[in-house]
Amino acid sequence: MKRAFLKGNDAVICGALSAGCRAFFGYPITPASEIAHDAMRYFPMSGALALQAESEIAAINMLYGAGAAGMTAMTATSGPGFSLMQEGISYMAAARLPGVIVDVMRAGPGLGNIGPEQGDYWQATHGGGHGQYHTPVLAPASVQEMFDMTRDAFRIAFQYASPVIVLADAFVGQMMESVDLPDTLPEADDIEAMCAQFRNTIDGTPQTQGRIASSLELSPGKLHEKNDARFADYERMMQLASAETDEMPGADLIVIAYGICARIAHDAVLSARKQGRQVSFLRPKTLWPWPKDDLRRLMSANAKILVIECSRGMMAEDIERFAGEDRVHGLYTDGGILPEAADILARILER
Repeated sequence: MKRAFLKGNDAVICGALSAGCRAFFGYPITPASEIAHDAMRYFPMSGALALQAESEIAAINMLYGAGAAGMTAMTATSGPGFSLMQEGISYMAAARLPGVIVDVMRAGPGLGNIGPEQGDYWQATHGGGHGQYHTPVLAPASVQEMFDMTRDAFRIAFQYASPVIVLADAFVGQMMESVDLPDTLPEADDIEAMCAQFRNTIDGTPQTQGRIASSLELSPGKLHEKNDARFADYERMMQLASAETDEMPGADLIVIAYGICARIAHDAVLSARKQGRQVSFLRPKTLWPWPKDDLRRLMSANAKILVIECSRGMMAEDIERFAGEDRVHGLYTDGGILPEAADILARILER
């Protein structure tokens, strides 16, 4: 095991290369630009392809093509670019093609600014394109997880034949921390075996015409059948749901946050406990599928929920659907402003 001091965005490229990624297609955009810059520098050193596309629309369609060829490939962007990629992501989901998309979120809507926000949550978790589909969404809260989750995203993409989104915020993408890097890369061998198996299902011969990658299906009945097959896969994906929990038995309040907000919120939770407050903490590592079972395990009959987000309650709306609207309260910031631990602590002590 080696230790390196890396920026979050730099760790993304390390994670991709450790997974055996063979291609990067992207267009630089703050605060994700280092990912594209590193890809252009380090991918060729590893014999991999790195290409600056003319736009984010071009990049996501290149990723579609790489997925159809069974290649481990990725792109990276931020909010405005992620918006442009939605059509391509929906095409990949419909065609059931693997690929990794890293979105380092910035304040919006529109061009907004380059400060940290979590306003891309709905686009990522609810399927930002048309139709009905899901993509697994991983939510790193540290530079180590920027490495680990990017690496894991390739395995998930080929295991389920699906695009996978790594959804980070600008703070996690830009901060620097120590990262443990493996001496050996067994993940790359495992993922390459998955790639080979996937390539066997995508072929252009007359005998395998029904398996040609496409999102188009003109027969309503056949499209319905394909949707049934995809949603059966989504049911299997439920096993991906993951969370970090810090439970206090008998707690009457549960604080929930992800990304950089989770790190701030957890500090506030520990401070509240020192003042005698009984409070538990949950950080979803996957935003889709959302770790509902972990939350249900923490919930007592009268427990309230406090959601901390760098958005105006996007995740909170999802939590309300299965926890009940009367339980859920929030402390929200946006515009590139982070919540402060003192404000979260004050809100906890109010409950």
